[in-house]
Amino acid sequence: MKLMYDKENRRYLTLIGLFCLGLVVSCLAAGILQGPAVRNSLFEWEKTTASSLLEQGVDAGMIAEAFHSKEATVEGERLISQIGHTRDNISILFPEARTAVLQTGAVCLTFGVILSALLVWSSISFLKIREKTYENAAQKIERYAEGNFSERLAEGGTGGLDRLFGKVDQLATALRAKSEEESRAKDFLKDTITDISHQLKTPLAALNMYMEIIYEEPDHPETVKNFAGKSISSLERMERLIYLLLRVMRLDAGSVTFGPCTVNIAELAKTAAADLEVRAEAEKKQIIFAGDREAVLYCDMEWTKEALSNLIKNGLDHTGAGGFVKISWSRSPAMTRICVEDNGSGILPEDIHHIFKRFYRSQASGDSQGIGLGLPLARSIIEGQGGTLSVESTPGAGTVFTVSFLTAEKMTKL
Repeated sequence: MKLMYDKENRRYLTLIGLFCLGLVVSCLAAGILQGPAVRNSLFEWEKTTASSLLEQGVDAGMIAEAFHSKEATVEGERLISQIGHTRDNISILFPEARTAVLQTGAVCLTFGVILSALLVWSSISFLKIREKTYENAAQKIERYAEGNFSERLAEGGTGGLDRLFGKVDQLATALRAKSEEESRAKDFLKDTITDISHQLKTPLAALNMYMEIIYEEPDHPETVKNFAGKSISSLERMERLIYLLLRVMRLDAGSVTFGPCTVNIAELAKTAAADLEVRAEAEKKQIIFAGDREAVLYCDMEWTKEALSNLIKNGLDHTGAGGFVKISWSRSPAMTRICVEDNGSGILPEDIHHIFKRFYRSQASGDSQGIGLGLPLARSIIEGQGGTLSVESTPGAGTVFTVSFLTAEKMTKL
């Protein structure tokens, strides 16, 4: 019975049960008290009646037979009525019975008053407790509306009110999560705007300076050509910065839906490096591919290509002339791994735990072309598809980034 799940209901119904039990006990007590009085009254009547009949000479045997008779005759009823013994004046004829009835009434009244008072007190107490519970709940709900979710309504009970409070707590939890999400979104937007303005400040200032130089020295073709090239480099840097920021923002906002499919890894690696091969050749660096040409990976082709392209570009940024960036892949029964290895400057131990932070650039980066967004973007893409991106590096000897995914067979079973 659900009504009994509530602690206060159980307490109140217990008091009602005690009240009913008290009424039963009082009735029994009244009956027990009234019985002896009625018997005494009848016994006194028999004694006086027998004594009167003996004085009038009635035979004792006849009197005894009369007292044992169980039947009433018409003549007997008529005689009783003629001498004034009727049901209406029975209390006068039997005063002891009247006294017993009065005593019983007094006992019942006393018990009734006491039990009624107890019932009223219990009801008032129950209603006060309930009113206090509702008031406390209203105060907590007001604090929920103000954004304070430090308290809870439900206390672990199973009654109807506890279930209601539990549902309100669930609603408060949802409101809290929504509030926190909105707060994170505002912080994210604020940080993003700050990052964009900070990162665009330097190339914009440089671009403005180059334009002023070009404007002031139109008669010096070499100067114009030199600073026009620098202007183009600044514009390309701004273009890449804005592109990467938009990609990162899409991933952080959760607006990206990955479309995984079975992809040939050799084709994926070649496509990711295609736009960088001209640069590598110009800088006298090599891009090397090594792995089973038939190996496949279950992933989103375009986004994973973006991640690998950023890892390859990072390798070129930190590798000098004559160096290499090697993309290799291998497969175990459970995992498929793609490694992007370079023999560049490597990463210092104090920097290796920070390289996936946005816009992070170590002092060892020097004049390298990176802007500090490629690695965070690559990690977000890989982890967004259920993979992992790890790094190992030796300063002065090079760095290895390892992309790990479950095999195509296991990914398709999930």
